[in-house]
Amino acid sequence: MLAELFDHAPDMAFFVKDAAGRYVVVNESLVKRHGLSHKSQVIGRRPCEFCAGEFGRIPSEQDVEVLRTGRALLDHLEQQWYLPQKPVWCLTTKLPLRDAEGNIIGLIGFSRDVRAPVNPDDIPPGLASALESFEKALAEPISPSGLARRAKLAPSKLARLIRRFFDLTPRQFITRTRLEVASRRLRESDRPVAEIALECGFYDHSAFTRAFRAAMGVTPSEFRSVKGTRVTSVGNRLELWKGFPTIARLIVPYRGRVLWSCSQDTSRLPTALIGIWLDIQ
Repeated sequence: MLAELFDHAPDMAFFVKDAAGRYVVVNESLVKRHGLSHKSQVIGRRPCEFCAGEFGRIPSEQDVEVLRTGRALLDHLEQQWYLPQKPVWCLTTKLPLRDAEGNIIGLIGFSRDVRAPVNPDDIPPGLASALESFEKALAEPISPSGLARRAKLAPSKLARLIRRFFDLTPRQFITRTRLEVASRRLRESDRPVAEIALECGFYDHSAFTRAFRAAMGVTPSEFRSVKGTRVTSVGNRLELWKGFPTIARLIVPYRGRVLWSCSQDTSRLPTALIGIWLDIQ
């Protein structure tokens, strides 16, 4: 069902993988991007087994990290194949899949093309590495100007690129990244809220609570107390996260792009927009 849905999204490579990082579900776009003719040529294999070089090694290493730690990869800017030997900039998201006992049994994700017209020469080589270093060290203070220095860009150029890729200002991007990581750690552990706040870059518990409530509509403690519906196997249909739908994640193709939201009220969404709801744990 999922593969059939995403077969109609040519600007996105969709996949589900098992606990060893092998593809179990893919869409047609992913197959074509590697110059292959049938899904059977991909199923049961890892990216590094049929894609040479960095474009095969990096996704496989990402999978190992998500499967080992249970931490999601969210909107990661990187290059992948659009057609054989023709790279394109993508935003990649990978989420762990868990069984009823909470064990990681695979992952689900997609890489969506950056839709705005982008000349490859306009992508500074330091941008992706600057974003990655920020995501790996959230506890360190960072400002939009500091992020621009890491990327070796003028602040105005950084702002234009962040807006183009994420439809956010640099400050919004920094806050959103911290909140997304914090929300997952709240669900994955019983560590104190204040400790999670500090390691995700918030000044203190109060600052974290204010920012979290503004974005999610609930406090971190209220968010943590809600128990959602888990995905019980890789092949199962993903269902509405019943515990707290207003803060579920939504992946849904719409007019050639993907809506990925941390705060959606389903009562306000047209039926055609309600696609796949994922447990954000």
